[in-house]
Amino acid sequence: MTTPSPSLPGGTWPLGDLTVTRFGYGAMQLAGPGVMGPPADRDAALAVLREAVALGITHIDTADAYGPHFTNELIREALHPYRDGLHIVTKVGATRDEEGGWPPAREPEELRRAVRENLDRLGLDTLDVVNLRLGDARGTVAGSLAEAFGTLVELQRQGLIRHLGVSNVTAEQVAEARSIAPIVCVQNMYNLAHREDDELIDELAGQGIAYVPFFPLGGFTPLQSSALTTVATRLNATPMTVALAWLLRRSPNILLIPGTSSVAHLRENATGAGLPLTERDLADLDEIGC
Repeated sequence: MTTPSPSLPGGTWPLGDLTVTRFGYGAMQLAGPGVMGPPADRDAALAVLREAVALGITHIDTADAYGPHFTNELIREALHPYRDGLHIVTKVGATRDEEGGWPPAREPEELRRAVRENLDRLGLDTLDVVNLRLGDARGTVAGSLAEAFGTLVELQRQGLIRHLGVSNVTAEQVAEARSIAPIVCVQNMYNLAHREDDELIDELAGQGIAYVPFFPLGGFTPLQSSALTTVATRLNATPMTVALAWLLRRSPNILLIPGTSSVAHLRENATGAGLPLTERDLADLDEIGC
Protein backbone atom coordinates (compact mmCIF):
# COMPACT_ATOMS: atom_id res chain seq x y z
CA MET A 1 0.00 0.00 0.00
CA THR A 2 3.00 2.29 0.17
CA THR A 3 3.97 4.60 -2.66
CA PRO A 4 7.59 5.62 -3.19
CA SER A 5 8.42 9.18 -2.14
CA PRO A 6 11.22 11.00 -3.95
CA SER A 7 12.23 13.09 -0.93
CA LEU A 8 11.61 11.04 2.21
CA PRO A 9 12.28 7.43 3.19
CA GLY A 10 9.44 4.93 3.44
CA GLY A 11 6.96 6.32 0.95
CA THR A 12 3.43 7.00 2.11
CA TRP A 13 0.52 5.37 3.94
CA PRO A 14 -3.22 6.15 4.01
CA LEU A 15 -5.01 7.45 7.07
CA GLY A 16 -8.52 6.76 5.86
CA ASP A 17 -8.95 8.93 2.77
CA LEU A 18 -5.85 10.96 3.63
CA THR A 19 -2.32 10.11 2.52
CA VAL A 20 0.71 10.94 4.68
CA THR A 21 4.43 10.41 4.43
CA ARG A 22 5.57 7.51 6.58
CA PHE A 23 8.35 9.75 7.86
CA GLY A 24 6.55 12.45 9.83
CA TYR A 25 7.36 14.91 12.57
CA GLY A 26 6.35 14.93 16.23
CA ALA A 27 6.01 18.46 17.61
CA MET A 28 6.16 17.58 21.32
CA GLN A 29 9.76 18.78 21.79
CA LEU A 30 8.95 22.28 20.56
CA ALA A 31 7.57 23.19 23.99
CA GLY A 32 9.81 24.12 26.90
CA PRO A 33 11.58 21.70 29.30
CA GLY A 34 9.33 18.86 30.45
CA VAL A 35 6.93 19.81 27.62
CA MET A 36 5.92 22.80 29.72
CA GLY A 37 5.97 26.46 28.78
CA PRO A 38 7.20 28.19 25.65
CA PRO A 39 10.29 27.15 23.69
CA ALA A 40 13.62 28.67 24.68
CA ASP A 41 14.04 29.87 21.09
CA ARG A 42 10.72 30.62 19.39
CA ASP A 43 12.29 31.46 16.03
CA ALA A 44 14.16 28.15 16.02
CA ALA A 45 10.95 26.26 16.78
CA LEU A 46 9.15 27.97 13.92
CA ALA A 47 12.09 27.18 11.62
CA VAL A 48 11.87 23.46 12.45
CA LEU A 49 8.18 23.34 11.51
CA ARG A 50 8.78 25.17 8.25
CA GLU A 51 11.71 22.92 7.42
CA ALA A 52 9.58 19.82 8.06
CA VAL A 53 7.12 20.97 5.42
CA ALA A 54 9.93 22.02 3.07
CA LEU A 55 11.35 18.49 3.31
CA GLY A 56 8.02 17.11 2.10
CA ILE A 57 6.68 15.85 5.44
CA THR A 58 2.88 15.70 5.36
CA HIS A 59 2.22 14.19 8.81
CA ILE A 60 2.67 16.39 11.89
CA ASP A 61 1.77 14.95 15.29
CA THR A 62 0.78 17.27 18.14
CA ALA A 63 -1.52 17.79 21.14
CA ASP A 64 -2.90 20.91 22.74
CA ALA A 65 -1.61 19.57 26.07
CA TYR A 66 1.97 20.13 24.86
CA GLY A 67 3.05 23.32 26.58
CA PRO A 68 0.14 23.33 27.24
CA HIS A 69 -1.08 25.16 24.12
CA PHE A 70 2.29 26.47 22.97
CA THR A 71 3.00 23.73 20.42
CA ASN A 72 -0.31 24.15 18.60
CA GLU A 73 0.13 27.91 18.61
CA LEU A 74 3.57 27.49 17.05
CA ILE A 75 2.18 25.19 14.36
CA ARG A 76 -0.44 27.75 13.44
CA GLU A 77 2.04 30.63 13.41
CA ALA A 78 4.55 28.72 11.28
CA LEU A 79 2.29 26.94 8.82
CA HIS A 80 -1.18 28.49 8.61
CA PRO A 81 -2.77 28.63 6.06
CA TYR A 82 -1.82 24.98 5.72
CA ARG A 83 -0.43 23.62 2.48
CA ASP A 84 -2.68 21.21 0.58
CA GLY A 85 -1.87 17.65 1.58
CA LEU A 86 -0.43 18.57 4.99
CA HIS A 87 -2.22 16.67 7.76
CA ILE A 88 -2.08 17.43 11.47
CA VAL A 89 -2.82 14.59 13.88
CA THR A 90 -3.64 15.57 17.45
CA LYS A 91 -4.66 13.77 20.61
CA VAL A 92 -6.98 14.34 23.54
CA GLY A 93 -7.57 12.57 26.82
CA ALA A 94 -4.94 14.11 29.09
CA THR A 95 -4.17 17.56 30.37
CA ARG A 96 -1.31 19.09 32.39
CA ASP A 97 -1.02 20.03 36.03
CA GLU A 98 1.24 22.57 37.72
CA GLU A 99 3.77 19.86 38.58
CA GLY A 100 4.11 18.85 34.93
CA GLY A 101 2.02 15.70 35.30
CA TRP A 102 -0.43 14.29 32.77
CA PRO A 103 -3.73 13.74 34.62
CA PRO A 104 -6.47 12.12 32.53
CA ALA A 105 -9.16 14.32 31.00
CA ARG A 106 -11.58 11.87 29.45
CA GLU A 107 -14.96 12.95 30.71
CA PRO A 108 -17.30 13.88 27.83
CA GLU A 109 -17.17 17.62 28.46
CA GLU A 110 -13.39 17.54 28.90
CA LEU A 111 -13.03 15.85 25.52
CA ARG A 112 -15.42 18.27 23.84
CA ARG A 113 -13.45 21.19 25.27
CA ALA A 114 -10.15 19.67 24.17
CA VAL A 115 -11.39 19.24 20.60
CA ARG A 116 -12.63 22.84 20.51
CA GLU A 117 -9.31 24.11 21.87
CA ASN A 118 -7.34 22.12 19.27
CA LEU A 119 -9.53 23.55 16.51
CA ASP A 120 -9.18 27.10 17.80
CA ARG A 121 -5.43 27.08 18.34
CA LEU A 122 -4.65 25.27 15.09
CA GLY A 123 -7.03 27.50 13.14
CA LEU A 124 -9.05 24.63 11.70
CA ASP A 125 -12.74 23.88 11.16
CA THR A 126 -12.15 20.11 11.16
CA LEU A 127 -9.34 18.09 12.73
CA ASP A 128 -7.87 15.53 10.31
CA VAL A 129 -7.22 12.86 12.94
CA VAL A 130 -7.82 12.83 16.69
CA ASN A 131 -6.29 10.12 18.87
CA LEU A 132 -7.91 9.25 22.17
CA ARG A 133 -5.10 8.92 24.71
CA LEU A 134 -5.70 6.31 27.39
CA GLY A 135 -3.57 4.86 30.17
CA ASP A 136 -1.17 7.08 32.08
CA ALA A 137 2.44 8.24 32.00
CA ARG A 138 3.60 4.75 33.01
CA GLY A 139 1.87 2.97 30.14
CA THR A 140 -1.39 1.31 29.22
CA VAL A 141 -4.17 0.67 31.72
CA ALA A 142 -6.86 -1.93 31.05
CA GLY A 143 -10.48 -0.80 30.99
CA SER A 144 -13.30 0.17 28.68
CA LEU A 145 -12.91 3.19 26.40
CA ALA A 146 -16.53 3.12 25.25
CA GLU A 147 -17.78 6.34 26.86
CA ALA A 148 -14.74 8.44 25.94
CA PHE A 149 -14.43 7.05 22.43
CA GLY A 150 -18.17 7.44 21.91
CA THR A 151 -17.84 11.15 22.70
CA LEU A 152 -15.27 11.51 19.90
CA VAL A 153 -17.53 9.56 17.53
CA GLU A 154 -20.28 12.07 18.32
CA LEU A 155 -17.93 14.96 17.50
CA GLN A 156 -16.93 13.17 14.29
CA ARG A 157 -20.58 12.98 13.27
CA GLN A 158 -20.84 16.73 13.90
CA GLY A 159 -18.05 17.29 11.37
CA LEU A 160 -15.42 18.44 13.88
CA ILE A 161 -13.22 15.36 13.39
CA ARG A 162 -12.47 13.56 10.15
CA HIS A 163 -10.81 10.37 11.39
CA LEU A 164 -10.23 8.70 14.77
CA GLY A 165 -7.34 6.87 16.37
CA VAL A 166 -6.29 5.60 19.79
CA SER A 167 -3.08 6.01 21.78
CA ASN A 168 -1.39 4.26 24.72
CA VAL A 169 -3.82 1.36 24.45
CA THR A 170 -4.00 -2.39 24.90
CA ALA A 171 -4.91 -4.74 22.06
CA GLU A 172 -8.28 -5.27 23.77
CA GLN A 173 -8.96 -1.53 23.75
CA VAL A 174 -8.06 -1.37 20.05
CA ALA A 175 -10.59 -4.09 19.38
CA GLU A 176 -13.22 -2.32 21.47
CA ALA A 177 -12.65 0.97 19.63
CA ARG A 178 -12.95 -0.76 16.26
CA SER A 179 -16.25 -2.32 17.37
CA ILE A 180 -17.62 1.19 17.94
CA ALA A 181 -16.26 3.07 14.91
CA PRO A 182 -13.45 2.79 12.34
CA ILE A 183 -9.97 3.90 13.40
CA VAL A 184 -7.11 4.89 11.10
CA CYS A 185 -4.16 4.66 13.52
CA VAL A 186 -2.83 3.33 16.81
CA GLN A 187 -0.08 5.25 18.62
CA ASN A 188 1.78 3.17 21.21
CA MET A 189 5.15 2.67 22.87
CA TYR A 190 7.21 0.43 20.57
CA ASN A 191 10.86 0.19 19.55
CA LEU A 192 13.71 -2.26 19.12
CA ALA A 193 13.77 -3.05 22.84
CA HIS A 194 10.03 -2.97 23.55
CA ARG A 195 8.18 -5.19 21.09
CA GLU A 196 5.07 -6.21 22.99
CA ASP A 197 2.91 -4.96 20.09
CA ASP A 198 4.48 -7.15 17.40
CA GLU A 199 1.31 -9.19 16.90
CA LEU A 200 -0.89 -6.08 16.98
CA ILE A 201 1.25 -4.32 14.34
CA ASP A 202 0.90 -7.25 11.96
CA GLU A 203 -2.85 -7.45 12.55
CA LEU A 204 -3.30 -3.73 11.90
CA ALA A 205 -1.17 -3.90 8.75
CA GLY A 206 -3.55 -6.49 7.37
CA GLN A 207 -6.45 -4.13 8.06
CA GLY A 208 -4.77 -1.09 6.49
CA ILE A 209 -4.47 0.70 9.86
CA ALA A 210 -1.36 2.71 10.68
CA TYR A 211 0.79 2.04 13.73
CA VAL A 212 2.69 5.04 15.10
CA PRO A 213 5.41 4.18 17.64
CA PHE A 214 6.58 6.74 20.15
CA PHE A 215 9.92 6.82 22.01
CA PRO A 216 12.00 5.04 19.34
CA LEU A 217 14.90 4.89 21.84
CA GLY A 218 12.90 4.80 25.07
CA GLY A 219 13.48 2.28 27.84
CA PHE A 220 16.67 0.66 26.55
CA THR A 221 18.92 -1.11 29.05
CA PRO A 222 22.65 -0.29 28.94
CA LEU A 223 23.28 -3.65 27.23
CA GLN A 224 20.63 -2.98 24.60
CA SER A 225 21.98 0.51 24.00
CA SER A 226 25.46 -0.93 23.58
CA ALA A 227 24.21 -3.45 21.00
CA LEU A 228 22.48 -0.67 19.04
CA THR A 229 25.60 1.52 19.20
CA THR A 230 27.68 -1.36 17.84
CA VAL A 231 25.48 -1.63 14.75
CA ALA A 232 25.37 2.16 14.35
CA THR A 233 29.17 2.36 14.50
CA ARG A 234 29.48 -0.34 11.85
CA LEU A 235 27.15 1.66 9.60
CA ASN A 236 28.78 5.03 10.41
CA ALA A 237 25.39 6.26 11.60
CA THR A 238 23.76 7.43 14.82
CA PRO A 239 21.78 5.07 17.06
CA MET A 240 18.64 7.14 16.45
CA THR A 241 18.80 6.87 12.68
CA VAL A 242 19.46 3.12 12.88
CA ALA A 243 16.43 2.71 15.17
CA LEU A 244 14.27 4.74 12.78
CA ALA A 245 15.50 2.78 9.75
CA TRP A 246 14.67 -0.49 11.52
CA LEU A 247 11.15 0.72 12.31
CA LEU A 248 10.52 1.59 8.66
CA ARG A 249 11.67 -1.90 7.69
CA ARG A 250 9.64 -3.58 10.44
CA SER A 251 6.24 -3.13 8.76
CA PRO A 252 4.85 -0.94 5.95
CA ASN A 253 2.10 0.45 8.21
CA ILE A 254 4.56 1.95 10.72
CA LEU A 255 4.65 5.76 10.62
CA LEU A 256 7.51 7.65 12.25
CA ILE A 257 7.08 10.87 14.23
CA PRO A 258 10.54 11.60 15.68
CA GLY A 259 10.67 14.92 17.47
CA THR A 260 13.40 17.52 17.60
CA SER A 261 13.81 21.24 18.17
CA SER A 262 16.78 21.45 15.77
CA VAL A 263 16.64 21.91 11.99
CA ALA A 264 19.97 20.07 11.62
CA HIS A 265 18.70 17.13 13.68
CA LEU A 266 15.47 17.02 11.70
CA ARG A 267 17.43 16.77 8.45
CA GLU A 268 19.69 14.10 9.95
CA ASN A 269 16.70 12.01 11.00
CA ALA A 270 14.97 12.41 7.64
CA THR A 271 18.08 11.25 5.78
CA GLY A 272 19.13 8.60 8.26
CA ALA A 273 15.76 6.88 8.38
CA GLY A 274 16.45 5.75 4.83
CA LEU A 275 19.66 4.00 5.91
CA PRO A 276 19.98 0.65 4.07
CA LEU A 277 20.14 -2.25 6.50
CA THR A 278 21.70 -5.58 5.53
CA GLU A 279 20.41 -8.96 6.67
CA ARG A 280 23.27 -9.04 9.18
CA ASP A 281 22.22 -5.62 10.52
CA LEU A 282 18.60 -6.72 10.83
CA ALA A 283 19.57 -9.95 12.60
CA ASP A 284 21.74 -8.09 15.10
CA LEU A 285 19.04 -5.48 15.72
CA ASP A 286 16.29 -8.06 16.15
CA GLU A 287 18.29 -9.67 18.95
CA ILE A 288 18.01 -6.46 20.98
CA GLY A 289 14.35 -7.18 21.68
CA CYS A 290 14.90 -10.85 22.62
